[in-house]
Parts: sequence; C-alpha cells; structure tokens
Amino acid sequence: MQLYNSLTRQKEEFKTAEPGKVKMYTCGPTVYHFAHIGNLRTYMMEDVLENYLTYSGYDVMRIMNITDVGHLTSDGDTGDDKMLKGAKREHKTVMEIAKFYTDAFFSDCEKLCIKKPEYIQPATGCIPEYINMISVLLEKGYAYEAGGNVYFDTSKLDQYYRFHDFREEDLEVGVREGVEGDANKRNKADFVLWFTKSKFDDQELKWESPWGYGYPGWHIECSCISMKFAGETLDLHCGGIDNVFPHHTNEIAQSEAYLGHAWCPHWFHVLHLNDETGKMSKSKGEFLTVSLLEEKGFSPLAYRFFCLQSHYRKTLVFSWDNMKNAQTAYDKLLAKIEAMLDNNDTVDDAKKAELLAAFTAAMDNDLNTAQAVTVLYDILKSDANAATKLACIADMDKVLSLRLIENAKALAENHAAPEIPAEVLELVDQRKEARKAKDFAKADALRDQITALGWQIRETRQGTEITKL
Repeated sequence: MQLYNSLTRQKEEFKTAEPGKVKMYTCGPTVYHFAHIGNLRTYMMEDVLENYLTYSGYDVMRIMNITDVGHLTSDGDTGDDKMLKGAKREHKTVMEIAKFYTDAFFSDCEKLCIKKPEYIQPATGCIPEYINMISVLLEKGYAYEAGGNVYFDTSKLDQYYRFHDFREEDLEVGVREGVEGDANKRNKADFVLWFTKSKFDDQELKWESPWGYGYPGWHIECSCISMKFAGETLDLHCGGIDNVFPHHTNEIAQSEAYLGHAWCPHWFHVLHLNDETGKMSKSKGEFLTVSLLEEKGFSPLAYRFFCLQSHYRKTLVFSWDNMKNAQTAYDKLLAKIEAMLDNNDTVDDAKKAELLAAFTAAMDNDLNTAQAVTVLYDILKSDANAATKLACIADMDKVLSLRLIENAKALAENHAAPEIPAEVLELVDQRKEARKAKDFAKADALRDQITALGWQIRETRQGTEITKL
C-alpha cells in the first residue's frame, strides 16, 4: 500500500513497527459545538483508511481524544477558550456542554457510518499524565516557567518546523484570531504546556499542579493520550490539514523531547471541505451540519458518497447543487443494486477476484476513493452475473461503508409494500382534517378505525406514514 506521508512529503510504502499491527491516532473533536460537515469529512476519510487497513489484514488499534479543556480559538495561546465560550453561549457548565456535544458528535458519526475508535479518551481524564510529561520536559531543559505558566522552549530543538510542503494559507487556518504577543515567551514559536495565569479567571476546569492551580494547554493532550494507550511509538497519526501547524508540529516537538527518540513516522492529513465562499467554519454563513442536510431532505450517506468521489488530498467544494447530484447518484446506485437482488446466480470466485483487483489497486494507490467509486460502476457494467456483482459490492462496502446492499434491500421492501386501500386513505384524510380542527377525540376515533382495518399510521417530519400491521 502506497500512502502519502505529510512528514516526508511523498507517497511511500506503508510499513509498521510490528508486522500486521497498526497503532493509529486520530485527533478528535473539541466538543463546544456541533461538528460541521467539513470537520466530518476528515473523520470519514480516517474511517475509510482504518477500514482499508483492516480489509488488508492489519489489526488496527485506533485512539482518539475528546478535547473538553484547554483549546483556545487561536492556536497562538490567545483568543477565547472554546469550551468556556460554548458554556457561556448556552448558559451551561463546561462539562454539560462537553457531554451534550460529545453525544451529538457520535450521533453524527453513526449516521455517516463512521465507526467509534477502539479507545476514546476525554482530555480531562489524563491530568496526571500531563503533569508527568511537563515535569520531565522541565527536568530535561525543554520547558521553562514564566509568568505563572509553563512553556515549551522550541529553541532547544535542532528542527522545530517539520511539515514544509503546505501553502502558507493552509498553515494559517489554525490561527483564527491573529496571534497576540505574549511577553512571557522566550521565543515566538514557544507554546504553553500548562496555564496558571490566563485571562480566563472564570475557567471552571482547573487542577492542582507543581506549578499552581491551572489547566493544560491543548497540544499536550494528544501526546499523552497517545502514549497512554499505544506506548512510546505510533505507526500512523491522522488529522485535518489545519492541525498541521501548530498542533501536530507541537505534538512532535514535545513528544520526541520527552521520549528522546522518534515518535511517529507516518502522518495522514485530509484537505478542507470549502463552501463556495471559501473555508467552511462555524462562525460564518449557514452552519452546515448533518442535521441541516437531513432537514433539507438529504441522506447523510449521500454526503459520504459525495466525499468519496474526491481524493482526500484535494480540497473539495460543497454546494447544494453538488449535494443534489450526489443524492441522485446514490439513489440511482441503490436502484441498480435493488434490480439485482432477486437472482439465482452463483458467485464466480475467479471473476470476483479479477474485479476486486481493480478496487484494491485504487485503494493501494494513496487511498484513491474516487477511483474506487469508478471501479464500483465498472463492476455494475461488467459481464459478471448478479451474484458475483453483489459479492464484490459487499466486499467493497466493508471499506466504503455506504450501506449499499442494506439500503437497496430496504428499498425493495418499500416497493413490495401492499397497496393502501381507498377506504384507509379516506379515513387518513378525515383524520388530518380533524387534527387541523383540533378535534382530537374524532382524530383518535379515526385512528382506531384505521387500526381495525389492519393499518398503522405514524406522524413524521415528512408527513403521515401508513404501514400494514
């Protein structure tokens, strides 16, 4: 498998320290608001990567943090605290905000067929680990105390900037506020490991430490959470392109200074999803969430399909027209699969292997999902029998996670539903009128008549659903 490595700036054969096993870390969400669909593109592509590694025979350990403390709106250790900002916005405690938006994040992931990582760790659960790492960095001379805070001293490194091939604007997107001067820093690039003095006097989450009552900086959490579960080395570290600098740069700096050896050899970064006006964010324009897609009548899996049609290292532009096209294409795909379900064919194993070879070739070439989708259409157009095509699609969907056969079967069941009698439809119309008139007693009586005829009605956001009992 050839996979682009952001650290070496080239495609290279993916190798692991222990044959057949992958220790994989993915940067998780800061749970102060809903994830927008641009954030979720990164998690989808990381999910595809994990799926394909598993499909290829690897035993994958995946670890993800939940940032519920320490992340500022500017990555220069300035700006607002994101969690505190969310708590003030909604008049809740920080932990109430964290719980609500963590649950919302995983609900969105479920709708998009993104698996939960094996290990999920909230940042607030590793305070002793942060204190230990910071203590060691101070002992080794890589950190210093100033103005009540503890800083990492980047001047002590032979090389601080480790990622060089990104455009300046890509590196700057993490710095959302413009960096204010910090007189405590010895060097402009130094970053906070532990805060005891900040402008957030009302910060709820603080802990005792050797340096005073305070809280950790953002960057320290991923290093410590990774080491808690994976030990002193990783095989693969993933995240969005806006994590490259300074977050991932700082992770490498502090981790290797602490360990005294190389930490992670392979880095995987997903490019932005932009709207038509530029980079997508939570602070401008229409807040594009999975719920908004659903409200506008789109399936979350149609959005996943939209993302898979582009390479993860290409910026993807979202528009409602593009989304409509993706939904139409996804629906047509399901219809093609539905038409093949009722067959008496036998799977041709040799033909299946031949067809799937093109899929693995696409995925082995830097996770080329766009080419993999083309292969999917080629299989549908091939001269293979229906059973063989379905077997190929089932195999590919272990990686793509579009629920193609499952949703095609559901489509077939809907099409096979019995015709609703005119008498039942008339009673349903009468009940609608009764509800409009707020004559709920009559509406209930009409529901009972419909039930007696063997049918069930249910009110949904799309209208009245009528099903056979």
